[in-house]
Amino acid sequence: MKVLLLKDPKDKESGPDPYVKELGLYGFEATLIPVLSFEFVSLEGLFEKQLSHPECYGGLVFTSPRALEAIKICLRENSKNEAWSKSLKQQWNAKPTYVVGKATASLVEEIGLCPQGEKSGNAEKLAEYICSREGPHSSPLLFPCGALKREVLPTALKEKGIPLESLTVYQTAQHEHLQQSLSSYFSQQGVPASIVFFSPSGVKFCLQHIQKLSGDFANRIKFAAIGPTTAEAMEAAGIPVSCTAESPTPQDLTAGIQKALRPQNCILSE
Repeated sequence: MKVLLLKDPKDKESGPDPYVKELGLYGFEATLIPVLSFEFVSLEGLFEKQLSHPECYGGLVFTSPRALEAIKICLRENSKNEAWSKSLKQQWNAKPTYVVGKATASLVEEIGLCPQGEKSGNAEKLAEYICSREGPHSSPLLFPCGALKREVLPTALKEKGIPLESLTVYQTAQHEHLQQSLSSYFSQQGVPASIVFFSPSGVKFCLQHIQKLSGDFANRIKFAAIGPTTAEAMEAAGIPVSCTAESPTPQDLTAGIQKALRPQNCILSE
């Protein structure tokens, strides 16, 4: 049974994509199609102005793996000067690093920091977690983020008087080969049993193409969301959400898809 995952593949150096691997364990044939492209910005001064001055901040906040990629690029460019020194890591590790989800937590660990709040799963719950541990203080939390970030977390922290310094480190656009990749998939593989959206941007960029390519079979596809924010975007766009992963992990997504497809006695495409 085929499942189409609208997400970027995991870094090849890290091995097989965990979502494809997990779905495969339960007999699903999963295919990835990259939806988004990213341009990193503001990295030139990120190290000198922010990362080199942990004394100016109360901690770090990351809500996307992409923000960590920006940090890794910044650190790599400064590595010749031993910029990310043991002393600097220790100073940041003396402060909390708040994250959403295991994927982001893993990337935080890769740069030598200790993540907190990874079980939150979304920005709303992470905001609650942060508010339960932080009080109003003079040192803001540093929040590297994308240009399309939602205001849920900043608003929640502001209401509690918790300072937050947002810094845009990447911009999001549609992947240049998205339409071609979708057309190729549907022509070669047919209509999948399930399609999974991994972001509101994915909904925005993919919906029209998918509706056109799936035709009369669209109402037979089980549409899944990686989390509540993406599910809300799907519902707003008129997409019926068959399942939402309880947390953004391969295991929970697979469990949700299994449950959503259980009533089906037929396979849309072999």
